[in-house]
Amino acid sequence: MERTLIIVKPDAVQRGLTGEIIKRFEQRGLRIIGMKFMQVSQDLAEKHYDVHRERPFFNDLVSYIVSSPVVVMALEGTSAIQAARGTIGATNPAESGAGTIRGDFGLEIGRNLVHGSDSPENGEIEVANFFTDDELISGWNRNTDSWIFE
Repeated sequence: MERTLIIVKPDAVQRGLTGEIIKRFEQRGLRIIGMKFMQVSQDLAEKHYDVHRERPFFNDLVSYIVSSPVVVMALEGTSAIQAARGTIGATNPAESGAGTIRGDFGLEIGRNLVHGSDSPENGEIEVANFFTDDELISGWNRNTDSWIFE
């Protein structure tokens, strides 16, 4: 089972899309193993976006993610990274297909509603940055799991 970090970003929280976004991941079959509503600190934002530190948009990313509360989720499932990213859509909402979160609700790249880990390795790192082991409930079974996972 892979893990991915999902962040329902400030624009989605402010627009009242949190429930719809959570619903889409659940309907896809991904299992929530941790979730919380939080205000991201400056330090955590800089750590999360460190890969972009040398890019001109780094400060804008950090300012944006700390501007309002977010919902963070740790999800797990078979090919969770690929499944989540397919549900999210392309980084630029204008290039996202209908039926994806960004394609259905986004217009601009700087307000693209949701973050999802881009690799299994980053999924593990990002989940650990936002959740302690005690905050995760992994491996619990839903009655529907046998209809989702082979």
